[in-house]
Amino acid sequence: MGYSYRVRILIGLLLLSLLAGCRGDADSPDFTPAPATQTPFAPNADAASTPVIFSDFPGIFILSINEGAYAHLFAYSPIDQPFLRLTSGEWDDISPALSPDGKQIAFASNRSGFWDLYLLEIESGETARLTNTKTYDGAPSWSPDGAWLASETYLDHSLEILIQPISDSGQEAIRLTDNPAADHSPAWAPDGRQVAFVSTRGGDSDIYLADLDDTGSNRFLNLSETPNAIEDHPVWSQDGSHLVWASNSYDNDPSGIFIWDIDKPNIPAAWVGEGDWAVWNQRGDSLLTMVESGKENYLSAYSLEGGLLLQPWPLPGALKGMLWLPDPLPVNLPQNYRNAAVVTPAPLWTSDIPTPESLSVRENLVALDDVQAPYPNLHHSVYASFEALREAIITRAGWDALANLENAFIPLTTALDPGMSDDWLYTGRAFSLNPLIASAGWMVSVRHEIGQQTYWNLYLHAQNQDGSMGMPLHDPVWDLSTRYNLDPATYETGGSFSAIPSGYWVDFTTLAKNYGWQRIPALSNWRNFYRGTRFTAFVQKGGVNWYEAMLDLYPPEILLTPTPVLPPSKTPTPTPIPTGTPRPTNTPRPTSTPLTLVPTSTPLSIFQFATSTP
Repeated sequence: MGYSYRVRILIGLLLLSLLAGCRGDADSPDFTPAPATQTPFAPNADAASTPVIFSDFPGIFILSINEGAYAHLFAYSPIDQPFLRLTSGEWDDISPALSPDGKQIAFASNRSGFWDLYLLEIESGETARLTNTKTYDGAPSWSPDGAWLASETYLDHSLEILIQPISDSGQEAIRLTDNPAADHSPAWAPDGRQVAFVSTRGGDSDIYLADLDDTGSNRFLNLSETPNAIEDHPVWSQDGSHLVWASNSYDNDPSGIFIWDIDKPNIPAAWVGEGDWAVWNQRGDSLLTMVESGKENYLSAYSLEGGLLLQPWPLPGALKGMLWLPDPLPVNLPQNYRNAAVVTPAPLWTSDIPTPESLSVRENLVALDDVQAPYPNLHHSVYASFEALREAIITRAGWDALANLENAFIPLTTALDPGMSDDWLYTGRAFSLNPLIASAGWMVSVRHEIGQQTYWNLYLHAQNQDGSMGMPLHDPVWDLSTRYNLDPATYETGGSFSAIPSGYWVDFTTLAKNYGWQRIPALSNWRNFYRGTRFTAFVQKGGVNWYEAMLDLYPPEILLTPTPVLPPSKTPTPTPIPTGTPRPTNTPRPTSTPLTLVPTSTPLSIFQFATSTP
């Protein structure tokens, strides 16, 4: 048995175990969410958690990861660099991009109150501001000569690709795209004459290639052309021979990482492996990937042939960007890195067990203040994180989306829809947002397929639309209401893509995850059963399964399923025994009587009869 065969077997086993949770039932007891008390990152990772590797990894990974309420830049290597925080503060640092000379990192940050582009000098750790506008700027990509940055910018109520000078203030920015659809995530090719990007101009998200030497209508070429998939995160190899991107398919096509060969432009991109994001190493023979499951994200790596190079390792937070440095960090860390590494963020919440006086309805349930719901209560173990999430939403979005819920705790005496007999709402550890928020246009959902299950990413409309809250949407939303437009095809698919709404939006799903709340997958029949979508439902299981959670509220005998017994009728009467219907007998056929000849007298004539009468 060859080495490559053994590696492929190992890949299959690892991916099956990785995706087992998302293919199984969402209520399975093997799920372990964030602890009740948020644990901050430590500068040094536990040696016992170091992932298993199958090849060397020269260089170092730069990851933008959500740490508590905010995302920051971290350095990591599975060989010799534990997690090291490079930036810190009450803001977000996302979308890192490495300069061609390997000396600077461009990234997006809202540290000034608005989204702008910044430059980080790797050697010194010094940060410089590149743009200074109230318009959203993000996802930078360097030109090969290092003089320009292509980025996504919010212009004319949609995302567009803008090319901006870095040091020459006398040159004006160049607008590459001008389309009502969202154009974002640019990737500048190493030859300098092409820019790959993502666009929703076809209805869903596809990878497009812009020819900088062509100013006509044919300058944009659709590379992926997948009508039922969302592509994202295009990245060029160092030599410009290949382009890699991630695809999330809504039909029978595979999801994962795809590679397109520039020398074979008419051949569709080849599937490499599972993943939702990928970046190249310096040699161009390996891909660092992020693999998403329904519970958490994993870091892994593949060879270009799909061989597993890095065992999937759980990330401590949501990923907001990554790159692969060719060289390690300086031996003597700059003071800025050391200052950021020792920062200990405060916990987002603490699970204070309430006093018995504050418990209501039954033991272990806490009443929610100023929350409208049929039963405004939650389990005391999740009450603190719910209130902390509520405050964070008010701060980030400007309004209280949790003040009116479709459901929180539901007693056993209330029957839910079919398929929800063991729903987590019964445990008091889950809540469901009011779907009327979506009907009013203040919330949208983006469909995401993981394994064989459907999940939803929710976004809330920011109260302030000046760029100080949220960011523009990137992915096309999924409109669940179009299933009722009398179109059989739309009904069978459970909805359809909808144009990306304009404005600034807050990522509710990621924010909820920071506070320990996980989304719940849709039921298998969600396409023709609206409530089965469960797109507004979130749960915090706390390391227990559904039955263990129910035992916190109810005695064991209540959870037993009795055999149903039909009640007797009011006046029981014996049921008559049916009698068989006699079969009809055959009617006997008539028999013929034989004729006998009898002599008869000669009839009298009229004259004789008259004379013989006395």
